[in-house]
Amino acid sequence: MNFKTCIRCGCFFSSESPVCPNCQTKDEIDKNSIRRYLLNNDVPENAESLSFYSGVSLKTINRFLETKEFSSLKDSFKNINL
Repeated sequence: MNFKTCIRCGCFFSSESPVCPNCQTKDEIDKNSIRRYLLNNDVPENAESLSFYSGVSLKTINRFLETKEFSSLKDSFKNINL
């Protein structure tokens, strides 16, 4: 059994996901916050603005931008600071 360290909280767990089962729920909440913000507003100029307006940490947003689900958002930022 291979153990990983959760990139969100640091606990050890065994799964294929980059986050532990407890943090998967938090990730879904953060994804929904980003989606809700983007549905009701224009795409912000950069990841820092998205973090500020959505309430999701910049570290989490940068991690989401590397996923297929949010990769198109990365291209729409005018001045992305990863």
